[in-house]
Amino acid sequence: MSPSEAFNAGAAFARLASEVQNVEQLQRQLHAEPRVSGNEDDTLARLMNELPDSFQRETLTGNIGILRLGRPGVSVAIRAEMDALPIVEQTGLPWAASNGAMHACGHDVHMAALVAVARTLALTVPLPVPLVGILQPREEVGESGAHDVVRSGVLAAQQVGAVVGAHLQPALDSLAYSCTPGPVNAAADEFKLVITGRPAHGAYPHHASDALLAASAFVVSCQQIVARNTDPTMSAVLTVGTIHAGGSPNAIPEEATVTGTIRTMMEPQRQMIHTRLRQVASGVATAHDCTVRLEIRRGEPILENDAELAVGIGRHLGAQGYEVLEFRSYGSDDFAFYASAARAVMIFTGMPAASGNLHASTFAPDERAVGRVATAMLTGYLVSAQVLAGGGTMQAANPSGIEKPGRRK
Repeated sequence: MSPSEAFNAGAAFARLASEVQNVEQLQRQLHAEPRVSGNEDDTLARLMNELPDSFQRETLTGNIGILRLGRPGVSVAIRAEMDALPIVEQTGLPWAASNGAMHACGHDVHMAALVAVARTLALTVPLPVPLVGILQPREEVGESGAHDVVRSGVLAAQQVGAVVGAHLQPALDSLAYSCTPGPVNAAADEFKLVITGRPAHGAYPHHASDALLAASAFVVSCQQIVARNTDPTMSAVLTVGTIHAGGSPNAIPEEATVTGTIRTMMEPQRQMIHTRLRQVASGVATAHDCTVRLEIRRGEPILENDAELAVGIGRHLGAQGYEVLEFRSYGSDDFAFYASAARAVMIFTGMPAASGNLHASTFAPDERAVGRVATAMLTGYLVSAQVLAGGGTMQAANPSGIEKPGRRK
């Protein structure tokens, strides 16, 4: 009998329902005491203390926590992000944060869910494959914690064969799940354009090379890159977020700065937009007798779900009676760095739309969100373990006590 066949998934889900109740207070404490990116050290210490003694613990530079349960060999990792956003909370919850930061993206829920899953698996043996927990800092900023985890070599050291992530998603307001194969989150790059011209009095424009006018032409031309260079069935997003120039209404400024973001779902498309952006910048500058400097910072890569894992997880969730929908977003997540280094799957977990939008000061997950995320994580672990172990059967189970979503009408 293989390890995956010996493992009782039904017992694991039944135990998970109890552990979810046990971490309710933890989730509220994490929510009330958020830490912004780079300052997660006490959050990491709290989470480490919440885990059973059977877990091996390792702390890496930069507030990265690595946990391991089980024998040596190929493992499945589950990621939970620890950082909060610099947002003043306005939810009115009794456990609302009051330190100028906020878990406005559900990371408190993700952390509590991982603790519930870890406690469950520590009490449900034998494991089909070892579990590795990744307590990750800095998901919300450009200095990506996931990138640092991958770069550290710890995935190879822990023999991680698959990585599972779960994220709350209010767009799935029927409380459905989604683990669509292939690209599910966009690459997120940023650009900064600085155009330099020749300043002049506003009454004498013929004496100037107008950097602000050139920047305005650049902003308009940017929108044509997507409109006229991408297949409309495989779209992209190019957004200008800021434009800064000048300091007086009657003076033509010497310099103008434009910044924005590029979101793409395919690498060739990503490269094409970078190239066209440089061409547009150069052409606009030449046409307006200005000079230009364009910087493009590559951010998170495209997040592509492993097809075998995604299909297997979707089937198992469906067999448990959950609604499973196809969903993709031009948002980004540094979980994509794990997907570039190992087999990986991101499971989007529905929540009521009334809970608010991600990154909003009023974002307030419902009381059963931890259970739904924990169900996604445990299902992801079990299906990944089955695949890595080379097959075997896994009992479909109804996780007693954990809310099932309603059907979309």
